Amino acid sequence: MSSLPDFSRRQFLRASGLAVASAGLAGCTSSMNTDRFRQETMPVYRNPALESRWIDPRAEGIIEEPLTGLPPQDAYFADIYAEKDDGGFLIPAVPYRQIDPRFYRQEVSDPFGEAPGTIVVDTADRYLYLIGTGGSATRYGVGLGREGFAWSGRGVIQWKQKWPRWTPPDSMIARQPVLAKYSADNGGMPPGLDNPLGSRALYIFQNGQDTLYRVHGTPEWQSIGKAVSSGCVRMINQDVIDLYDRVRGKAPILVI
Repeated sequence: MSSLPDFSRRQFLRASGLAVASAGLAGCTSSMNTDRFRQETMPVYRNPALESRWIDPRAEGIIEEPLTGLPPQDAYFADIYAEKDDGGFLIPAVPYRQIDPRFYRQEVSDPFGEAPGTIVVDTADRYLYLIGTGGSATRYGVGLGREGFAWSGRGVIQWKQKWPRWTPPDSMIARQPVLAKYSADNGGMPPGLDNPLGSRALYIFQNGQDTLYRVHGTPEWQSIGKAVSSGCVRMINQDVIDLYDRVRGKAPILVI
């Protein structure tokens, strides 16, 4: 068999390469919608205006990963913040794309060195950490109200409750008399999707005394990462359910 001239061989190989490449690209794109592809590969940029506090990593030994490149696992977050049937209540899906991604539930390095099982609430940066093993932690975004800044220190989760009743304190009823129907004498507000304590509540005690400080769910996902008018430590309902299932009885908690 006679060999091809050099020029013809180059043309042949180039044409063959293009054909293979075209076939490969066709195989990649045939199973994925192009709009979805663009959505999943669009860059994500840091927005300093959304950040509550800037930390110089050189000063504190922290290496912070920049929010650039591919977005977080979209399918994963769509799943954990999906509609959830829990205890006879249908919790709506959370429009998580409208929340700063810093406040999504995620596994991170433990920045505190507390014992595994400890809850740490960082009120400055609006995070709650559940310390794990091997230098890891689960981090959740939280919202804080006036009561959320009113207490700090160490305590324990004395007890926790699914779909708790809410009893506004007398001081709140004095400001908002319409809430009197939910007073302790009237049995509080029944559990439900509109209950301010949401799907779960964790009650913090110190030295055997109730601090009146709570970690609880909220239907108001818009408050995550913000300081809001009232309440203690608010979490997305799907997140507080996850935390509740992980936290053991009498778990230590540190609020800073």
